[in-house]
Amino acid sequence: MNYSGSLERLQNILNELREKCPWDKKQTIHSLRTQTIEELYELTDVIIAEDWKGIKEELGDLLLHILFYSKIGAEQGQFTLNDVIASVSNKLVARHPHIYDHVSVTDDQEVKQNWEKIKLKEGRKSVLSGVPNALPAMVKAVRLQDKARQVGFEWDNKEQVYAKVEEEMQELKEALAEKTQDAVTEEFGDLLFSLVNYARFIDVDPESALERTNRKFKSRFEQMEVLAEARQQKLHDLSLEEMDALWNQVKLQER
Repeated sequence: MNYSGSLERLQNILNELREKCPWDKKQTIHSLRTQTIEELYELTDVIIAEDWKGIKEELGDLLLHILFYSKIGAEQGQFTLNDVIASVSNKLVARHPHIYDHVSVTDDQEVKQNWEKIKLKEGRKSVLSGVPNALPAMVKAVRLQDKARQVGFEWDNKEQVYAKVEEEMQELKEALAEKTQDAVTEEFGDLLFSLVNYARFIDVDPESALERTNRKFKSRFEQMEVLAEARQQKLHDLSLEEMDALWNQVKLQER
């Protein structure tokens, strides 16, 4: 399928907006940054919901941002859209020698290990240097652990990882007993990190799992409010036992 016509139309629209629209004229890479992050999160929302129509629309928004950055890059004499496309194409070829060269691999893990070796040859000083500092903490934990795994820094099995979770839980209890807030914070972080590690071993995406629970909690809480309102009550006027009864009623309705 040839996309050149539709891509050219979008570029032409962007060029016209950049020339004639007061808002588009004033945009910079810095002013677009926050909006790009927002668009990315909107995409993750519709992916979680498996909303294919929404995915299509949000991908279009992200594509527009890519073209916009490329447009600004060209205006600044830094790079063009063709440079962007050529760069990622060259990177993909270079990092897949098992496809474009004479390298043999047995599985996807070996592919990822080769990928990390290639990136180090390209000039990165650490296996972990490719993990952005701005990533959300839980996502960053997954990426750091996965990167470390590629060089063999990994537990042998999930039982060992769960034992580490239990160890970190005990250390948190000890910190709580000592009532040292800095130690409690540190140990709680260690516990979360070990739980993220365990999630990897049982093939669970911890970010998606937590978001699923967030949405479930939000839905149930909002239904509690509806039930309370139907009884001409407000949640803040109810006891914990009464609210717990509403919560259990909502759970029964879900079944």
